[in-house]
Amino acid sequence: MTTPDDHTLLRRAIALAAKAKEGGDPPFGSLLAAPDGTVLAEEHNTTLTDRDVTAHPELKLARWAARELDAETAARTTMYTSCQPCGMCEAVIQRAGLRRVVYALSNEQLLDIRPGSGQPPVPQEGPALLDEVRAVVEGYYR
Repeated sequence: MTTPDDHTLLRRAIALAAKAKEGGDPPFGSLLAAPDGTVLAEEHNTTLTDRDVTAHPELKLARWAARELDAETAARTTMYTSCQPCGMCEAVIQRAGLRRVVYALSNEQLLDIRPGSGQPPVPQEGPALLDEVRAVVEGYYR
């Protein structure tokens, strides 16, 4: 359940999305906030201006959090974002240890506004060479 304070921070994320759009990039913006509402960092989409398909604001902020915040602080930090994070960003958010995301527009709602991504699914094949890869990976996660 979102609160009026969440809505205030979410409006800032939406303003960052507008900034991205004004700069010629896709209209997505995000920020990280401490439990008291202090904004720790903010980003907007720069996939076109940076010529980097991974320059989503959520991914940039998750990377920042992983570098700059200890695990306890990251777990108490909330990401506010104009649109629900994509699968790529969601995975990085999780790896960074962030435990709460508040978004304005769901991915389903985004598809209603912008049908289809224009990108076909990438076929994946595997698993293969299990014994060879197991020898490399085993023992690392102890």
